[in-house]
Amino acid sequence: MGQFENPILPGSHPDPSVCRVGSDYYLVTSTFEYFPGLPVYHSRDLVHWRLLGHVLDRPSQLPLRGVRASGGLYAPTIRHHDGIFFVVCTLVDGKEKSGNFLVITTDPAGDWSEPIWLPEADGFDPSLFFDGTGRAWWTATREVAGGTPGQTEIWMREFDPVDLELVGDEHVLWTGAMRDSTWLEAPHLYEVDGRFVLVCAEGGTDFEHSVVVATADTVTGPYRGSPLNPVLTHRHLGRDHPIAAAGHADLVRTQHGQWYAVLLATRPYGGYVYNLGRETFLVPVTWEAGGPVFSPGTGRVEAAYDLPDLAPYPWPQAGPTDDFASFDPAWMFLRTPDEVFWSVTDRPGHLRLRVRPESITGPVTPSLVLRRQQHRDFHASCELDFTPAGPAEAAGLVLLQNDQHHVRLLLGAGRVVTLVSRAAGREEVLASAEVEDGVVRLCFEARGQEHRALVAAGAGEWQPLGEPFDGRMLSTQAAGGFTGVHIGLYATSDGAPSTSWADFGGFTYRELTT
Repeated sequence: MGQFENPILPGSHPDPSVCRVGSDYYLVTSTFEYFPGLPVYHSRDLVHWRLLGHVLDRPSQLPLRGVRASGGLYAPTIRHHDGIFFVVCTLVDGKEKSGNFLVITTDPAGDWSEPIWLPEADGFDPSLFFDGTGRAWWTATREVAGGTPGQTEIWMREFDPVDLELVGDEHVLWTGAMRDSTWLEAPHLYEVDGRFVLVCAEGGTDFEHSVVVATADTVTGPYRGSPLNPVLTHRHLGRDHPIAAAGHADLVRTQHGQWYAVLLATRPYGGYVYNLGRETFLVPVTWEAGGPVFSPGTGRVEAAYDLPDLAPYPWPQAGPTDDFASFDPAWMFLRTPDEVFWSVTDRPGHLRLRVRPESITGPVTPSLVLRRQQHRDFHASCELDFTPAGPAEAAGLVLLQNDQHHVRLLLGAGRVVTLVSRAAGREEVLASAEVEDGVVRLCFEARGQEHRALVAAGAGEWQPLGEPFDGRMLSTQAAGGFTGVHIGLYATSDGAPSTSWADFGGFTYRELTT
């Protein structure tokens, strides 16, 4: 039997939720302020995943305008019942709408409904559970009124899957495993061997993160915490361990009776810092004495495991270079776009971005398309054909953590390429150089936390721009928030009106292995 490697979804893929329909598995993760929202991944072996699309891919579904960095979509849950897929989620700190909502579809690769908002469902991290009698239950997390900071509880109400509303009485299920615990959240409920098993996260989503469990004989409780809690954590392994912050688990049973958990964890490097964000890992689960045993034999998330007892089903993989023959759904925008500022048809073989006043330094939607950084050591480069028409116009490549922490490598007025670091809102020009007329190529490479910028004219050789710079300022520990680094193609006139455009002739992203 072979092995698979963790994470199964590298880069910023936090808060995973999974369900099975026959021999098909579907998984969603949080996307915060990025649009489209909530990617839907599909697998037949739990190891190889392909992107089907996104749950919220229409502007009418997702009001993210003005949402702060790391606001937006938190912790979705995906479930399937009687031919219908349900996704429930929370929109946090929206300027137009906030709160819990659900969407439905009969085809996860097709169109999902408009959101159905549930103002009576307070809190965050909602989940759905369909019991063996056909009844459905909504669970979620909320802060305890009058409690200490981070003190939360898990509550439940019955859910009507036909009228799509909460009904019946409310029940408080659990207040946590540990005395004075904080951030009991991410509740998921299962029925196993006639008992109800509540799996939650506890301790916050960083180093102290954990998985905790409570069980009950009836769905509404009372629930009793397992004496083995936390049933999974890495906080006792120290900050030098290669995998950290394990938690936020969702369980799935294969068609052959095996159990697995998808969960989030991080891979720090260069100290206890991580630029990749919280990633999706896969862990085997067994059952003893009515409770789940995560990663039996080691009790921790491993970098590799034996393959599940499922026929391998790898999907075709795209090459490292996007030549923009079409617009790949893996590209994302920062918040919901109000207008179409991109095209792959105006100039075939190129991504054209309109130069617009919006900038990545504010809570707006700039002319920017992004993909996740997915490896510690990577090469990301683009080919750019752009003639600035004004002193503030610029276009090129960015490493984005948020509006206050990013690095820009842009071609601007006078054919000058400038490397700018923005940390905690303060900007520093790291290097600049004039380039010849015509196509220019721009590149970021990283080996661990040592990053460098490269520039080439036309098909010429890469030349370093300035000295290597430290990438720790792009980490979650420096920037805060809940996302990882995204690599973007960007055009701006920085507040000035413009009728220009920038053409990107290709984008390459690959892992550096030597």
